[in-house]
Amino acid sequence: MMTTACAILAAGIFVLDLLLKNRIEETMEEGDEKPFCRGRVLVRKYHNRGAFLDLGEKKQGVVACISLLLTLSMTVVFLSTFTFRGNSTLKAGLAFLLGGAYSNTYDRLTRKYVVDYISFPVKNPRIRRIVFNISDFGILIGAVLITVAQLRNT
Repeated sequence: MMTTACAILAAGIFVLDLLLKNRIEETMEEGDEKPFCRGRVLVRKYHNRGAFLDLGEKKQGVVACISLLLTLSMTVVFLSTFTFRGNSTLKAGLAFLLGGAYSNTYDRLTRKYVVDYISFPVKNPRIRRIVFNISDFGILIGAVLITVAQLRNT
């Protein structure tokens, strides 16, 4: 049962993020910014042509290839967890991580950039310019859960 729920979670993150990205692409121009949640969140359209903070933007093919290889590797790890009981924290972490990885990798392969759209109105201009998407939060949550699972097993 846990395995099915995790697969649904990963698919849900992928679909939700894809729908939001498509909506942002259809309704906003790149650089447009709209306050959300009483101004605590900013919806800003940004095309990330590299990885986090545009790292590797001049090597998009390499970034896409690495993204694909890592996503496939984590998929194999995730599928291997289907064979054992327990360790729901690891399975949930992999589901969050893979949902996000599938969505961002899909963007890199089909659009040639990742659509980011969530920012925070902080005073520091360096931090304010960072833009995320739902997949990024899924990857972060997944990494934290996987770390917690590994620390429990050591």
